[in-house]
Amino acid sequence: MEFKEAVKLALQSLWQNKMRTVLTLLGMTIAVSSLIAVVTLVNGAMMYVTTKFTRYGADVFTVSRFPAIITSTKQYEAIQKRKAILYDDYAYVRDNCKRCVALGAQQTQVAKVTRETNSVTDCVIRGYTWQMPSLQNLDIAEGRGFTAADEEHAAPVAIIGTDIRDNLFPGIDPLGQELRVDGEPYTVIGVSEKQGSTFGQSQDNWVGIPLTAFMKTYGAAKSVTIYIKAGSAGPVLEQAGDEVRVLLRSRRHDAPGQPDSFELDINNTLVGFFSTVAAWFGAVAGAMAVIALVVGGIVIMNMMLVSVTERTREIGIRKALGARGHDVMLQFLVESVALASLGGLFGVIGGFAVAFAVTLLLGFPSGVAAWSVGLGLFVAAGTGVFFGVYPAYKAANLDPIVALRAEL
Repeated sequence: MEFKEAVKLALQSLWQNKMRTVLTLLGMTIAVSSLIAVVTLVNGAMMYVTTKFTRYGADVFTVSRFPAIITSTKQYEAIQKRKAILYDDYAYVRDNCKRCVALGAQQTQVAKVTRETNSVTDCVIRGYTWQMPSLQNLDIAEGRGFTAADEEHAAPVAIIGTDIRDNLFPGIDPLGQELRVDGEPYTVIGVSEKQGSTFGQSQDNWVGIPLTAFMKTYGAAKSVTIYIKAGSAGPVLEQAGDEVRVLLRSRRHDAPGQPDSFELDINNTLVGFFSTVAAWFGAVAGAMAVIALVVGGIVIMNMMLVSVTERTREIGIRKALGARGHDVMLQFLVESVALASLGGLFGVIGGFAVAFAVTLLLGFPSGVAAWSVGLGLFVAAGTGVFFGVYPAYKAANLDPIVALRAEL
């Protein structure tokens, strides 16, 4: 039997039993959909994490009171005892670090921003030193950024995100206009580029003001996060980090042998941690998808065994007319693979649809991996082969005399 003829017979058989075919396809579709959705969401999460932590550059690291990740209650309790990192600590590092190419500091506060009768609640107020926007690779789309003079004189000026522009300045140029942050007036000097949303939360609902102006309103006792640019990655980054650690331990009187009273985070460390977490998550979710595939394969095997039983007399007639065992085996094996592959195709489409629906509804990032399409189809076809071999073998080894005696 030619392969083309085997495919034709397999498709005819599947078409003749539409309801059973659809129900069998459903199991494989769900299995492959779950696999594709997991791969797409994990890939998107990793792309987001990598972008989030490396957008500052591979040569930028941070110093803060709290780490980006807290893994235990004991660690949290120990961190709560740390002293705040103050503006004076930042100034000390800025004035004494010889391996630091650039430094900046930031504080944040949630506040209400108003202009005339328009207002925005839950707006993130960022207190910036003048170098911070460039350290965060934040491009100013309109106007200008901060200057050293703005920081020195605590100038009442502001850079705004696109959400603030759209909500408070609809249809007008915001540059030179005044807005109020918790009642304090600021003049808009710049608008940042649009950053979009992540996990359903907008990244453009913020107002940046000079850190010195921020401290005049909210006080100087709140801890700052220090951003340091080393100039290049690798050994230079490590040397700059060591110098900053020595300076801060000395200033904060950390005793020899005791852990740091601050957190020094390098982007590569954070990305590595999230890569490990994503790998474990992907492994667990992948195991669940494999279980679903096994279940789908068992459903296909069951259907094929039923098909062999129902078509016993047909098999006997074909053998009596000269069909050999491998012809019959090829027919049923192609039928099993076609069924699984069709379910895999629908599963790939369904998996992407589920992932994008999660992105639209929850804001969870997703990223299409081209190799996942091939993986889904290959796994589906492989499942069809694995679980179709036994029914095909059973059909191929039927005794034609016994098969012809089977009742219609």
